[in-house]
Amino acid sequence: MTFLSRAKTIADNPYASIAVDGIDTADIDEYVDTGCYTLNALLSGDIKGGLPSNKITAIAGESSTGKTFFTLGICKHFLDNNIKGSVIYFESESAVTQAMLDAREVPTDRFLVIPVTTVQEFANQCSKIIAEYEKESEKTPLLMCLDSLGNLSTTKEMEDTTSGSDKRDMTRAPALKGAFRVLTLRLARAGIPMIVTNHTYDQIGSMFPTKEMGGGSGLKYAASSILFLSKKKEKVGNVVVGNIIHCKTHKSRLTKENRIVDVLLTYDKGLDRYYGLLDIAEKYGIIKKVSNRYEFPDGGKHYGKAVYADPEKFFTDDIMDGINAACKKEFLYGQVGVEELDG
Repeated sequence: MTFLSRAKTIADNPYASIAVDGIDTADIDEYVDTGCYTLNALLSGDIKGGLPSNKITAIAGESSTGKTFFTLGICKHFLDNNIKGSVIYFESESAVTQAMLDAREVPTDRFLVIPVTTVQEFANQCSKIIAEYEKESEKTPLLMCLDSLGNLSTTKEMEDTTSGSDKRDMTRAPALKGAFRVLTLRLARAGIPMIVTNHTYDQIGSMFPTKEMGGGSGLKYAASSILFLSKKKEKVGNVVVGNIIHCKTHKSRLTKENRIVDVLLTYDKGLDRYYGLLDIAEKYGIIKKVSNRYEFPDGGKHYGKAVYADPEKFFTDDIMDGINAACKKEFLYGQVGVEELDG
């Protein structure tokens, strides 16, 4: 027996492992498909990837950027793909209603909503649920969400409000940091992905104001990926049918940071599966843009709207394989992209 093997035995830690055998709490066995190929690629470097199955992913943005709608779209796709799967949705804004879920065709019989008011409530209840899940002999797929971290109060703030005290609450940032210190490893051990929504604000004081995520450093350190969202309206004629969401990797342990993709989120269909693929295909020369149309390898020229109206016709297996290879160059560390080649 080698020294490392003896050290593993002495540690008496069921999750300890020699790296060559795999690292149970860190290795990613599978990904949660977000329902959008470009978003999958942004998060994992593969159009068939998505959210890592044992990590925390933060989705942050200003008010009205569609964070809740965006998250519910991922939840719906997760439940559609996992017939025995379920979602536990910690909710602090009283924004999610049964009518909203029904309108988006979310399977409500597998969607548990848990209202939480304080950081301590969330951490305690989430920790108890994870412990119970770990006891399951046959674990079914589970996705956890917190919407939103920015609206969570603290026990002290609640007590001060009740008593009429106007003292400043200095406990929130430490409470959040402590909560995610505990939950990060527990989620990884249990193999549970978590989505956390949060707000952003403009950090003033530098020459060029930058976006910053609220809530202190706890979530920043705990999350494997942090997406910053912004949006613009998508119209058909004069009718607003949804939003084009700009997704930027503010932080990522799996893919390159500061990469941006656009995804389409419509009111009637949710996340569009193929939107954004034309941009990547054009950038890497898989498809050429001629004037305002796209020229495909077979010589056919088509408008972008026509392509996205019937994507399965145009995005053949060969083209999708080429786009996936391009996504690895575009988003994964250690891959050479177009800019590097041109430079």
